[in-house]
Amino acid sequence: MRNTKTGKTDKPAYLHLYETLRTDISDGVYPFGSKLPSKRTICDKAGVSVITAEHAYALLAEEGYIEPRERSGYFVTYRDPDFQGHGPVHTPVQPISLHTAPHLSSGTFPFSVITRTMRRVMADYGEQILVKAPNHGSPVLCSAISAYLARSQGIHAEPERIIIGAGAEYLYSLIAQLFTGRRFAVETPCYEKIPRVYRACGLEPETLRLTSGGIPAEELSGSFASVLHTTPFHSFPSGATADVSKRMEYIRWAEERSGYIIEDNYDSELTVSKKNEETVFSMCKSDRVIYLNTFSKTVAPSLRVGYMVLPRTLTETFDARLGFYSCTVPLFEQYVLAELLNSGDFERHINRVRRNKRKELQK
Repeated sequence: MRNTKTGKTDKPAYLHLYETLRTDISDGVYPFGSKLPSKRTICDKAGVSVITAEHAYALLAEEGYIEPRERSGYFVTYRDPDFQGHGPVHTPVQPISLHTAPHLSSGTFPFSVITRTMRRVMADYGEQILVKAPNHGSPVLCSAISAYLARSQGIHAEPERIIIGAGAEYLYSLIAQLFTGRRFAVETPCYEKIPRVYRACGLEPETLRLTSGGIPAEELSGSFASVLHTTPFHSFPSGATADVSKRMEYIRWAEERSGYIIEDNYDSELTVSKKNEETVFSMCKSDRVIYLNTFSKTVAPSLRVGYMVLPRTLTETFDARLGFYSCTVPLFEQYVLAELLNSGDFERHINRVRRNKRKELQK
C-alpha cells in the first residue's frame, strides 16, 4: 500500500485511506481476487485507527471494489476493463410495474427553510427576478452547482458547461437533438419516460437488458448504439446499481465506439451511505459522459429544475446547434436554488435524510 501520510489535508482520515486503497486496487497493486491486508495491518502501515480502517473498507465494499467474506477477510472484486468479459454472472432483475413499485420516501425539505430563502432572494435581487434568464441558465446557479458537484461528487466542471432546464424530460429532448444521426440505447427496465421522450424526438432506442449488476457485457458488445443512457445508481424501477467495474466497462464501451454515456443520476444523493457513489462522469478521463440530475426529489416534486454537465468536447457543439433555446426555468427559482446550495441548507438536508434512512435500516 502507498504511504498515506502525506501531510495536512482537509479530508477525514477514512476518506484519505479509502482513496489510497481505491487507487491501489485500480492500478493493480491489489489485483482481482486478491485478499486485502487485515484492518489491523492497514492500521499499522497507515498510522490510523481501526475505526478509520473499518470506514474505509466499508466504502470500498459499497462501491464494489471489494467484498467481505466471513472469517476470511476482504477480497478485491474490481476487475480491469480489459478483462471484463470474464466477470461474475449477475442474476437478471425482474421488471417492476411503475404502478406497484414501492415508494421510497426522500424526506421533505423543510418548508420554513424554503420560504425563508425565497424572502431573502426577493429582498436581495428585487426586480431582477423578473428578468429573462440567459439561455444556459443563471450564472449564479451554474456556479453554485459547479461548486456543489466538486465538493460532493468529485465532478470538476466549469459553470459554462452546465445547462439548466425544466426537469429531466426537457433535458432528454435536448440530448436527442444534440446527437442527431446517432443510435441510442437504454436499459430495460428503466424509467418509462426515457424511451418515450426519445421516440417523441424521432429516435427508436435499442433496449439493453439490465441485471442486478448493470448491463451484461454481451448486451453492450452486441449493441449498434453509440449513445448509452444509463442510471448506474439505483435504477428505477429495478433498484439495480452498477458496481465500479461495470461503470468502467461502460466507459470503455463509449471509448471504443467514439460514443457517449448519459449518466442519469437522479437518486444518487439520497443513498444511505455517508459518501456519494462515484460517478461515471468523474471516473471517465476521456470526456465522454453527460451528467444529468434534478432537484425534484431532493427539494420538491413541484420544482421542475434539472441540469446537465456537458463534456468539454461537446460544449461548442451544443452552443452551435441548440444555444438558441431559451432557458425554461424562471430566474426566481434559480436564485432560490443557488441560495440553498451556497448557504449549506441543501447539503444539511441531504445529510439529515441519509441519517434518518440509516436509522430506519437499523430498526
